[in-house]
Amino acid sequence: MPAEATSTLETLEMDTFPAHPPRSVSRGKSVSPGRALSRLRATRDYGIGIGLLLIVVVLWTSSNFVTQGMYQDGFEKPFLVTYMNTSAFALYLVPWKLREWWRRRRGLEDGGVRRGRAQYQRLAIDPEADERPEPEDPPILHSSSEEELPPLTIRETARLAFVFCFLWFTANWAVNASLDYTSVASATILSSMSGFFTLAIGRIFRVEMLTLAKIAAVLTSFGGVLLVSLSDSVQPRQPGGAASRPLANSTELAPRPILGDSLALISAVFYALYVILLKVRMRSESRVDMQLFFGFVGLFNILSCWPIGIFLHIIGVETFELPHGSAVTALAINMAITLSSDYLYVLAMLKTTPLVVTVGLSLTIPLAVIGDFILGRFTRGQVIFGALLVLLSFVVVGLDNEKVKTREDVADDISDEDARPSLELGATE
Repeated sequence: MPAEATSTLETLEMDTFPAHPPRSVSRGKSVSPGRALSRLRATRDYGIGIGLLLIVVVLWTSSNFVTQGMYQDGFEKPFLVTYMNTSAFALYLVPWKLREWWRRRRGLEDGGVRRGRAQYQRLAIDPEADERPEPEDPPILHSSSEEELPPLTIRETARLAFVFCFLWFTANWAVNASLDYTSVASATILSSMSGFFTLAIGRIFRVEMLTLAKIAAVLTSFGGVLLVSLSDSVQPRQPGGAASRPLANSTELAPRPILGDSLALISAVFYALYVILLKVRMRSESRVDMQLFFGFVGLFNILSCWPIGIFLHIIGVETFELPHGSAVTALAINMAITLSSDYLYVLAMLKTTPLVVTVGLSLTIPLAVIGDFILGRFTRGQVIFGALLVLLSFVVVGLDNEKVKTREDVADDISDEDARPSLELGATE
C-alpha cells in the first residue's frame, strides 16, 4: 500500500474514531440544538395543554350547574340544547372571513414589494461560482413527524369538520338523551368508560402507548366515577362525567334502563372516536385553522341536523318547544360556554394526548364537589374519596406521559449518535 494512502486512511480513522473522546460528550446525552429546541417546545406545549384543560374543566362544571337549573325548571330538551350549542360554532366563520379579507387586502398592498424581493438574484462575481457545487447541509433529524406534515387545505378541513360534526353531536346528544331513560348514576358510569375506549382505539391508531400506569389510571378514574355515581343513586346530586356533561338530577325510576344505558355507552364510544380522529388527522394545531374548522362544524350542524329534530318531534321522543323564562338565559350561557370551552378542549387534546384530556375531564367531579361545598350543600365521604381517586388518576397519566416522552427522546438521541458518524464519513469522502 502506498505511503500516501496509508497516511490518509490513518487520518480518517483518527477523525472517525478518536482514541480519547471528550468526557463532556456521552452517548445518548449529546443533543443537537435543533432537537433541544424541539424538546423545549414540546414541553411548553404540553404545559399549555394542561392549563387549557383545567380551564375547560372549570367551564364545563359551570355549565353543569347552569343547565341543572334549566332542567329543574322543567325544560328538558336534549336535542334542542345540543343542536343550539353546536350551531354556535358557526360564529367562528365571521372572524375567519374578516381575517382572510384583511390578509388579501394586505397582500394587494404589499404585492409590489414581495415581487421585488422574489426577483432578487445573487451577483456572480466569481465566474466559477456557478460551476462549483455548493456544500450540502446535513439532514435535520426531527423528533416528531408533525413538523414534516403539510397544513390542511380548506377542502380537507371541511371534510374533517363534516365527520367530526356527526361524531361530536352523537356523543353529546346520546348522553343527554340517556338521562330521560335511565338513572343519572348509570349514565355517568357508562359514559365514563370512554377512557377504556380512548386507550384501546388510540393504541390501534398508534397515538397512545399502552402502559401499566395508564391502564391503572383509567381503572382508578373509573373507580372514582363509580363511587360518586353510586352515591348519587342514594342521594341525587349533580354528577360529573368523563365523556360529557351530565345535565340533570332525576329522582324518578328509569323508564327504559336498557335503552338509556345503551345510549350512554354509545356516547362513550363516539367520544373516543372523535378525539382519536382529530389526533390522527390533525396531529398538531399548526396544521389546521381552528376557527375555520369549528366554523364548518357549526355550519354543517345547522344545515344537516335539523331533520333529526323534526323526526324526534313526529315520533314523540322530544316535542319541539321554544325556551321560555330562565331557560332562555341558561341556554344562552351554555352556548357561550360551549363556543369557548370546546375550542380550548380540542387545542388541549392536540397539545397533549387523547387519554390525558379524557381522564382530565373527570376532574369535573372534584370541582363539582368544591362547588357543592361553596354552595353549602351536603357532600358524602364516599363522593370525596371518589373525587380524590379521579384526581390521582389524572396525575398518574401525566407523569407516565412524561416518562414515555423521556424514553422516546433518549431513543432519538441514540439514533442521532448512530447516524452522525456515517454522515461525517460521507462528508469526508
